[in-house]
Amino acid sequence: MAGETKQRTAHDRAGLSAELRGFREVQRLAYECAETVAAQLRPGVTEREAARMQRDWLRERGVRDWFHLPFAWFGDRTAFANFKIPVQFFPTGRKLEPGMPFILDMAPVYRGYAADVGYSGSLGLHPVQDRLMSDLRPHRELILEQVRERRSLREIYENVERLMTRQGYANRHRAYPFGVIAHKIDRVAERRWSPTAFGFGTRSLRGLVSDALHGHREGWSPLWSPYHFSDHPPQPGLWAVEPHLGFRGTGAKFEEILVVTDSRDPEESAFWLDDDLPHVRRWAEENAA
Repeated sequence: MAGETKQRTAHDRAGLSAELRGFREVQRLAYECAETVAAQLRPGVTEREAARMQRDWLRERGVRDWFHLPFAWFGDRTAFANFKIPVQFFPTGRKLEPGMPFILDMAPVYRGYAADVGYSGSLGLHPVQDRLMSDLRPHRELILEQVRERRSLREIYENVERLMTRQGYANRHRAYPFGVIAHKIDRVAERRWSPTAFGFGTRSLRGLVSDALHGHREGWSPLWSPYHFSDHPPQPGLWAVEPHLGFRGTGAKFEEILVVTDSRDPEESAFWLDDDLPHVRRWAEENAA
């Protein structure tokens, strides 16, 4: 954690721009929602109910738009067991049981700033998921290190997957559409009415499509995948990154914003937007124990 502490101190001293503070605020709001809802989960709650709890909590605090509506996955669905088509990602009537792992995932837009977070937990003790969460720490470190080295997104993806394999785990972000480990996020114009389509905010989707078209002309993609269209250095901007481990029907992930710039200073060329997040605090506590 020494490198992360140095990074955090440097950015606290220099201060974030007003725009980055806006993105950090909504990311913290989303993680506060995840922790609050996780603490309220009880046996018998369904994925749909957990997703609605997230949605209601955020709406009560002013969220009116979404990159995507909240998701919840319970049990082996945390590892995307047998997921073949996109509709399988949507919340179901699966009920939470004692000792069952869960993942909460939400992407609110607040005051024009977007975030996309993933929170892993369990109803009671779950040693396998605990181990997965601990073993996600080197993935966060690896991703930052190699983005700063300006390796191609495709190469970094492959190296993350190699690390998962060495750890004995399956890469479950392979199950996402296009197998993405991350995607770009941007500011979203505020409107009173915020329509969604297929669970995604239409304005955010239009922004992603616009980035894809613009990037295609310039040789980059807003999707960080294992495919040839991600065979380019990291594009400056904000990326929602979500390495997702799976092991025998149990999954765990984190998701948070990585800032990429065109600075020649390695520490300023890429940094995690916020180190005061549940999974980072967890690793600090493990390190101190």
